[in-house]
Amino acid sequence: MEPMSRTNPQNLASGSTATPNTTNSNDASVLANATASVHAAIDQAALKAQPAIESIASMAHQATDKVSSSGEQTAEWVTEQSEQLAAVQKKAVDGTCEYICANPLKSVGMALLAGFLISRVVR
Repeated sequence: MEPMSRTNPQNLASGSTATPNTTNSNDASVLANATASVHAAIDQAALKAQPAIESIASMAHQATDKVSSSGEQTAEWVTEQSEQLAAVQKKAVDGTCEYICANPLKSVGMALLAGFLISRVVR
Protein backbone atom coordinates (compact mmCIF):
# COMPACT_ATOMS: atom_id res chain seq x y z
CA MET A 1 0.00 0.00 0.00
CA GLU A 2 1.34 3.35 -0.98
CA PRO A 3 1.19 6.31 1.44
CA MET A 4 -1.42 8.87 0.53
CA SER A 5 -0.26 12.35 -0.24
CA ARG A 6 -2.36 15.41 0.25
CA THR A 7 -3.38 16.82 -3.00
CA ASN A 8 -5.99 19.21 -4.09
CA PRO A 9 -8.98 17.28 -5.57
CA GLN A 10 -9.28 19.81 -8.36
CA ASN A 11 -5.68 19.16 -9.36
CA LEU A 12 -6.31 15.44 -9.44
CA ALA A 13 -9.23 15.87 -11.77
CA SER A 14 -7.23 18.00 -14.14
CA GLY A 15 -4.30 15.63 -13.95
CA SER A 16 -1.80 18.12 -12.57
CA THR A 17 0.47 17.48 -9.61
CA ALA A 18 -0.17 18.82 -6.12
CA THR A 19 0.83 22.44 -5.39
CA PRO A 20 2.15 23.62 -2.06
CA ASN A 21 -0.49 24.88 0.36
CA THR A 22 -0.40 28.70 0.47
CA THR A 23 -2.95 29.03 3.25
CA ASN A 24 -0.24 28.77 5.92
CA SER A 25 1.29 32.09 4.88
CA ASN A 26 -2.18 33.68 4.80
CA ASP A 27 -2.93 32.30 8.26
CA ALA A 28 0.38 33.69 9.55
CA SER A 29 -0.34 37.15 8.16
CA VAL A 30 -3.86 37.11 9.63
CA LEU A 31 -2.42 36.04 12.97
CA ALA A 32 0.24 38.77 12.79
CA ASN A 33 -2.42 41.39 11.99
CA ALA A 34 -4.61 40.19 14.86
CA THR A 35 -1.66 40.28 17.23
CA ALA A 36 -0.76 43.79 16.14
CA SER A 37 -4.33 45.00 16.61
CA VAL A 38 -4.48 43.44 20.09
CA HIS A 39 -1.20 45.14 21.01
CA ALA A 40 -2.56 48.45 19.71
CA ALA A 41 -5.75 48.01 21.77
CA ILE A 42 -3.69 47.26 24.88
CA ASP A 43 -1.55 50.35 24.30
CA GLN A 44 -4.66 52.52 23.87
CA ALA A 45 -6.23 51.09 27.03
CA ALA A 46 -3.00 51.74 28.95
CA LEU A 47 -2.91 55.35 27.70
CA LYS A 48 -6.53 55.85 28.75
CA ALA A 49 -5.94 54.27 32.17
CA GLN A 50 -2.77 56.23 32.93
CA PRO A 51 -4.52 59.50 33.97
CA ALA A 52 -6.88 57.59 36.26
CA ILE A 53 -3.97 55.74 37.86
CA GLU A 54 -2.07 59.00 38.35
CA SER A 55 -5.17 60.61 39.88
CA ILE A 56 -5.62 57.71 42.31
CA ALA A 57 -1.94 57.82 43.23
CA SER A 58 -2.19 61.57 43.83
CA MET A 59 -5.23 61.10 46.09
CA ALA A 60 -3.40 58.37 48.02
CA HIS A 61 -0.41 60.68 48.53
CA GLN A 62 -2.68 63.49 49.73
CA ALA A 63 -4.45 61.17 52.17
CA THR A 64 -1.12 59.94 53.51
CA ASP A 65 0.08 63.52 53.94
CA LYS A 66 -3.11 64.45 55.83
CA VAL A 67 -2.77 61.47 58.16
CA SER A 68 0.88 62.24 58.74
CA SER A 69 0.12 65.90 59.41
CA SER A 70 -2.65 65.12 61.88
CA GLY A 71 -0.41 62.58 63.60
CA GLU A 72 2.32 65.17 63.98
CA GLN A 73 -0.16 67.71 65.36
CA THR A 74 -1.49 65.16 67.84
CA ALA A 75 2.03 64.27 68.96
CA GLU A 76 2.84 67.96 69.46
CA TRP A 77 -0.38 68.47 71.48
CA VAL A 78 0.35 65.47 73.69
CA THR A 79 3.89 66.74 74.28
CA GLU A 80 2.61 70.19 75.22
CA GLN A 81 -0.03 68.75 77.54
CA SER A 82 2.48 66.48 79.28
CA GLU A 83 4.84 69.42 79.78
CA GLN A 84 2.00 71.50 81.24
CA LEU A 85 0.97 68.64 83.53
CA ALA A 86 4.56 68.20 84.70
CA ALA A 87 4.74 71.93 85.45
CA VAL A 88 1.47 71.83 87.45
CA GLN A 89 2.67 68.76 89.36
CA LYS A 90 5.99 70.41 90.21
CA LYS A 91 4.17 73.55 91.36
CA ALA A 92 1.82 71.49 93.58
CA VAL A 93 4.70 69.53 95.13
CA ASP A 94 6.70 72.73 95.72
CA GLY A 95 3.67 74.41 97.32
CA THR A 96 3.06 71.42 99.59
CA CYS A 97 6.69 71.30 100.65
CA GLU A 98 6.62 75.03 101.48
CA TYR A 99 3.42 74.62 103.55
CA ILE A 100 4.83 71.65 105.47
CA CYS A 101 8.06 73.58 106.22
CA ALA A 102 6.06 76.62 107.35
CA ASN A 103 3.55 74.62 109.48
CA PRO A 104 5.08 71.32 110.61
CA LEU A 105 2.77 70.55 113.55
CA LYS A 106 -0.35 71.41 111.64
CA SER A 107 0.82 69.19 108.73
CA VAL A 108 1.44 66.20 111.02
CA GLY A 109 -1.99 66.67 112.64
CA MET A 110 -3.71 66.79 109.23
CA ALA A 111 -1.82 63.67 108.10
CA LEU A 112 -2.92 61.78 111.27
CA LEU A 113 -6.53 62.88 110.78
CA ALA A 114 -6.50 61.90 107.12
CA GLY A 115 -5.05 58.49 107.99
CA PHE A 116 -7.66 57.91 110.68
CA LEU A 117 -10.54 58.83 108.34
CA ILE A 118 -9.21 56.65 105.52
CA SER A 119 -8.83 53.66 107.89
CA ARG A 120 -12.50 54.07 109.02
CA VAL A 121 -13.76 54.27 105.44
CA VAL A 122 -11.76 51.26 104.25
CA ARG A 123 -13.05 48.92 107.02
